[in-house]
Amino acid sequence: MKDNNIKICNKEYIVAVVGVTGAVGEELLNLLDAYNFPIKQLIPIASKNSAGKIINFRNQKYKVKECDDEIFAKEGVEIAFFSAGGSVSAAFAKSAVKAGAVVIDNTSHFRMQENIPLVVPEVNSEDIALWRNEGIIANPNCSTIQMVQVLAPLHKKFGIKRVDVSTYQAVSGAGKKGMYELLKQTNDFLQDKNIDNNVFPHKIAFNLIPQIDIFLDNSYTKEELKMIKESNKIMHSNFEISATCVRVPVLRSHSEAISIKFDCNVNSSDIRKILEDAENIVVIDDIENLKYPMPYIASMSDNTYVGRIRSDYYDRSIIHLFCVADQIRVGAATNALRIAQKWISARNS
Repeated sequence: MKDNNIKICNKEYIVAVVGVTGAVGEELLNLLDAYNFPIKQLIPIASKNSAGKIINFRNQKYKVKECDDEIFAKEGVEIAFFSAGGSVSAAFAKSAVKAGAVVIDNTSHFRMQENIPLVVPEVNSEDIALWRNEGIIANPNCSTIQMVQVLAPLHKKFGIKRVDVSTYQAVSGAGKKGMYELLKQTNDFLQDKNIDNNVFPHKIAFNLIPQIDIFLDNSYTKEELKMIKESNKIMHSNFEISATCVRVPVLRSHSEAISIKFDCNVNSSDIRKILEDAENIVVIDDIENLKYPMPYIASMSDNTYVGRIRSDYYDRSIIHLFCVADQIRVGAATNALRIAQKWISARNS
């Protein structure tokens, strides 16, 4: 694994975190602190329901402010992280840009807009320079991020013709409320109580749900279309992708079984070597000792874990593998932080 931690300058920034009381917002605060992000002043922002709450950051107490059109200019915000949902980004991101901030948006609202870069720093950090188009950098979908981290170095070396992926996505993808519902349903089941589902379309405890987000006219779900469309935008590619996204009763960390058809015959040892050298990827692939990626290994980590790397039984141009990453970190907060680090580095280089 290659680890490219960004060395950034001494300038400090006024940083807003919109959606600071949500699962991603809370994790982002932890990462901003852990990675010693250069913050001159933190502006914690949330919805009206959370405004007034007190949060702690770097041994200081902050009162959460309500999001509105004026707050970014009033506070002199220079970097604004948005993770409060697409409707909030749609309503207020442009206000932050108008106030002079760069917006790093973790919702789906801007991802496929032509003039807005969709960035995974390990894959297409050069696209960060396009932030000047609209003042916004979009953070991809969680399941897309870990997949393209794996695909990009392989595509660069061998060329990819087609990808088929099945995901096993943790309830953390639905935020705090999804995690709470799994815990409550599990507890209710063990106590022989009635199980109610409010977040997911069916009970999630001791169950799998082959639906994430709404169904579209083509019978794919919106989540599946995100993976298909976002991946090629990020990688500047046009290979075929098919996805089946499944919600599973795991608290954190998404898993993906990925089958990759290349333009040429490949062998698993070459694939393994490329991934071992890839940035922020950890290969765990020791089947003799039953070692492979699992959600509990990836949880609370900033790496993407890959294993079960093997050639197809019939077709030597196909490789199968299994990858796992923490959805709240790698799939959201960590990627946003890495974008911000690269943005600062580029501006000061």
